[in-house]
Amino acid sequence: MLDNMLGIEPTVDDDVTLEETSLGAYTHIQAHSVFCDVIVGDYSYFAGYNQVFYANIGKFCSVASFARINTTNHPAYDRIAQHHFTYRSKRFGFGEDDAEFFAQRKGKAVTIGNDVWIGHNAIIMPGVTIGNGAVIGAGAIVTKDAEPYSVVAGVPAKRIKMRFSDDLIVKIELLKWWDWDYQTIKERLPDFRDIEAFVRKYL
Repeated sequence: MLDNMLGIEPTVDDDVTLEETSLGAYTHIQAHSVFCDVIVGDYSYFAGYNQVFYANIGKFCSVASFARINTTNHPAYDRIAQHHFTYRSKRFGFGEDDAEFFAQRKGKAVTIGNDVWIGHNAIIMPGVTIGNGAVIGAGAIVTKDAEPYSVVAGVPAKRIKMRFSDDLIVKIELLKWWDWDYQTIKERLPDFRDIEAFVRKYL
């Protein structure tokens, strides 16, 4: 499946649940994934077994398998029972779902910038913003915002280093290559493979 040509219409594998979700062009959602109230930008892909809720995800993002974005927080501290029957009540025939609980969860949406790489089994907690070009290490639990072009890892995740100098980061942010059209990217592809050539030509 990975060798298949992607196109304007999103590629969605078997056993994927998409609820109130918008997928951009050249996107690929691999099998056994669940998306609810999510916007996914052009060219971004998910490697499978992903759970993503209430999130706005930029273009050219690379998300490894088993990564979870905006995971559910049980109302553990202010209710007698932690089980989800108290807010997913319809499933058990107990009456209406707890609309306030879901409204609060939606209000803590996750925002992920462009060209972000999220490693295997990483967890992005509610309300977190991840900047353009950031790298999230495998197994990281991200509880705080990640700066553009930072590399964060660990439990809880902390910044390990920056990918580029401050000056270069500013220039890349101003350039916004992720907004280039398809033909421009295709023509300039060799420069994407050589950072010195890219910087020399476009920054």
